Amino acid sequence: MADIIPLANSAASQSQPCKLHPQSMCPAFGSLRVLTRIEGSHPVMATDTGCLYGLTFVTHFYGASKSILAPQLGTAELMSGQVVEGTRAAIEVAAKEPGVRLIPVVSLCVAETAGMPEELLPRKIGDAEVVLVRVPAYAIHSHPEAKDIAVAALLNRLAEREGQVNEKSVVLLGEVFPADPLLIDAVLRRMGVTETIFLPGRSLDDFRRAGRAGALAPLHPFYKESMNVARTWGMPIVGGAPVGISGTYAWLKSLGSILGLDPVLVQQVADEEREKATALVAARPLSGKVMVTGYEGTELAYARMLVEAGAEVPYVSTSIGQDPLVLPDELWLKAHGTKEVIYRKALEEDIAAIDSYHPDLVFGTTPLASAAKERGIPAMYFTNQLASRPFFLMGGMAATIDFVASVLTKGDKYRWMQEFFAD
Repeated sequence: MADIIPLANSAASQSQPCKLHPQSMCPAFGSLRVLTRIEGSHPVMATDTGCLYGLTFVTHFYGASKSILAPQLGTAELMSGQVVEGTRAAIEVAAKEPGVRLIPVVSLCVAETAGMPEELLPRKIGDAEVVLVRVPAYAIHSHPEAKDIAVAALLNRLAEREGQVNEKSVVLLGEVFPADPLLIDAVLRRMGVTETIFLPGRSLDDFRRAGRAGALAPLHPFYKESMNVARTWGMPIVGGAPVGISGTYAWLKSLGSILGLDPVLVQQVADEEREKATALVAARPLSGKVMVTGYEGTELAYARMLVEAGAEVPYVSTSIGQDPLVLPDELWLKAHGTKEVIYRKALEEDIAAIDSYHPDLVFGTTPLASAAKERGIPAMYFTNQLASRPFFLMGGMAATIDFVASVLTKGDKYRWMQEFFAD
């Protein structure tokens, strides 16, 4: 009989990291982050006790200031088929809270909760809409994409389609730095846009008003389900984002064309923004080799900005999947010197890239930043250091370039620390 080689010991399994699950926190966190921040929202989570503990802990850590209700779902309840009854009871408790207007029911990976029949839940209780949001981690591989699932569910249910469309208004999708909406709105109003609606946000009414906007513009490239909702409405979609020099120019021109704005005025504003960003880069160019990795979904856009500013970015990786919305950034990067763009990345791939490209600076997840520091390379956690800063238009570019330039000067200190602790 021929020998049978166990899969775990095969050469193929050792050379290729497993990508069947995300190497990050449970993706459902992304949905909870969106849902807990809505004013008048009281989430109910349908899952087992372990998931409930972990997700409520990390959600509150990131600034949620409200409780998350959940039915008691231990082994006995799951085996006896009491999931729906327990969830309905939790919904009734949530509805008694003062000022509740939305009760999102978040179902997770547990087979009994992932397959919860929506028709057995109330659509409305009192003044509160009840919306089921399914976020099983085996089907959703990153927390940004779970944000998309939550936004799409709310748009599907709440967006008002009756009434006149505001043809010069736009819905902008993406969690952004607090200053970014103000900066983007000011530029768009100079072009003739009459209203900007930023989602996801704190106002439930923004989700309702979104159905009558003239266009939808996903500022981040992972809002696939939300875009599908807009397409069913016949709402046009603006690709790209106002990031960097060429990206901002192209986005403003595209948005102006889709909304039917005055082309002369749009050209004037686009030219002004491009000139300001070009002048910024000329005055403060970057110099050095930077690796950009993370699980936020915006890594390609950041890398493009850094390359335009003068940095060399040989390697970019992200936890989101490949999609037509990120293809323009990927093609642009590869045409400007980036050798590898990895989707659904794994930590093993990122560490191998450090040893292959020998960067001067690494942005990535916490374990990757640790691996880089062990090698004497300056490294920062992408989420806390880049994704928490202004990003869009010239103001976001200036904030990013100044920060990256500062960190690139610290290589000697990192190498000194590596030598100091070597013994």
